[in-house]
Amino acid sequence: MRLSTEAAPHFRTNDTTQKIMLDVLIALTPAVIVSTWIFGLRALFIMLFSMVFAEVLEYVTVKFLKKQKDFKPDFSASVTGLLLGMNLSLGVNWWQIMIGVVVSILIAKHAFGGLGQNFFNPALVGRVFLMISFPTAMTTWYQPFYYKSPSIMTAASPLSMLSEQGIDQVLSNYSYWEMFVGKIPGSIGEVSALALIIGFIYLLVRNRVKVMIPLSYIGTVVVFSSILYFADPIKFGNPLFHILTGGLMLGALFMATDMVTTPMTPKGEFVFGVGAGVLTILIRSFGGYPEGVSFSILIMNAFVPLIDDWLKPRIYGTSKGGAEN
Repeated sequence: MRLSTEAAPHFRTNDTTQKIMLDVLIALTPAVIVSTWIFGLRALFIMLFSMVFAEVLEYVTVKFLKKQKDFKPDFSASVTGLLLGMNLSLGVNWWQIMIGVVVSILIAKHAFGGLGQNFFNPALVGRVFLMISFPTAMTTWYQPFYYKSPSIMTAASPLSMLSEQGIDQVLSNYSYWEMFVGKIPGSIGEVSALALIIGFIYLLVRNRVKVMIPLSYIGTVVVFSSILYFADPIKFGNPLFHILTGGLMLGALFMATDMVTTPMTPKGEFVFGVGAGVLTILIRSFGGYPEGVSFSILIMNAFVPLIDDWLKPRIYGTSKGGAEN
């Protein structure tokens, strides 16, 4: 009898990358629907255009440039494209979206070897590139339901308003309920905390994500922002404000939980979330940008190999240094 062996791991599962990515797309659907309701059909076009172009670009890249003839789309590119589109402003043009997708798919993903080998979240790399390259387009925020009142189209985001005018001015324009449901200016898919939470609950039910990173990330933001708020309640926003505005919910629930670019152990996930939370509040409160979620997650992505090496579990039968007992 001939026995054949294959490389580890030897666990069997019915899950595939395609099934996981489809679940992520389903989880993002509530936010897509709410964003379309708030910002109109242009928002839907940006998200769908980004998603479709990402899928087409990956197919061409893998099929013809990498010459992988048996390649079948696994929808990971669709997830990257949709997340990138949700992180954009309505002020971007179609060609700027294409540039962002090229950076996300070709540079941030396939330059490192493709899915599972990239160090940084591809969608965030594309967003940050566009933010640096086209700051005006990326920070042109549209009023909710602007398409119903075209005379008043743009407005400052709550985070921009906080940095320039203080928390009192923000609360005089937007209630916490409006921040929760998404009736505020901001990036297309980040405005509705409610829709994002609904999608995240779906991922939890499907056992696609773990809660350590979101809990430690959001919890750190709450603690750190509380300290600053008590020090100066006018200049610094309160914890609830920081949770409901900007890209924190989208980042903590869907970007920081990326399985490829985050630590492998629970302790590592905790360190990752704490680091991202601290960096987010530092950038929001003292940095040159009113938002710090994208930068904080990318910085922590760079530390993941170090975190995994530092907090890797001890192999049974060995000492802490790795030597056999």
